[in-house]
Amino acid sequence: MTKFTKINVSSRAKAGKGAARATRRAGLVPGVIYGGKQEAVLIALDPRIVARELHKPGWRSRIYDISIDGSKTEHALLREIQLHPVSDVPLHVDYQRLAEGQKVHVEVSITFTGEEVSPGIKRGGVLNIVRHTVDVVADPANMPEGFSADLSKLDIHDNVRWEDLKGTEHVTPVQHTPNFVIATIAAPTVEADDAGGDAAAADAAG
Repeated sequence: MTKFTKINVSSRAKAGKGAARATRRAGLVPGVIYGGKQEAVLIALDPRIVARELHKPGWRSRIYDISIDGSKTEHALLREIQLHPVSDVPLHVDYQRLAEGQKVHVEVSITFTGEEVSPGIKRGGVLNIVRHTVDVVADPANMPEGFSADLSKLDIHDNVRWEDLKGTEHVTPVQHTPNFVIATIAAPTVEADDAGGDAAAADAAG
């Protein structure tokens, strides 16, 4: 079952740049909840909430239970955060309302485990991560917080593919390539460098 992250916001009566600036002067971040074939709702929220969620992994696939003025509740995805180009202070946030039965396109992050015991990495192999996230279509009722990739049994030249990930049972990848690669254990580059150095030394000696 999907876990909801609860946040409290207040409603805003007016749209436009002037109203948004007034909201920021009051120490809040202006935002909007849209979609679901309903009228958009203008909101204002504490910037500490935005900062907190940005620093948590997997925020792009997290479903928020948004309480507006302590009464009306919306379920939504955090779709976009506009940041100040210099200070990185949040300027505006967009939430997409989730309608019952509506599947949504989300970006789900991948956590890699078992790196410390991977035979390939122990032998000097290098973890080459092809994808840190995967775009999927998911039902909000079964939204994954993240996927997990187990590296504990991988040797050099082994890889992790889509079908190896854990937590993908209720989603469909947007990527059309079947069973695409997530990560590989590459051969240690130092071996190639040493081999090249040995060959050069042999040529010089000859």
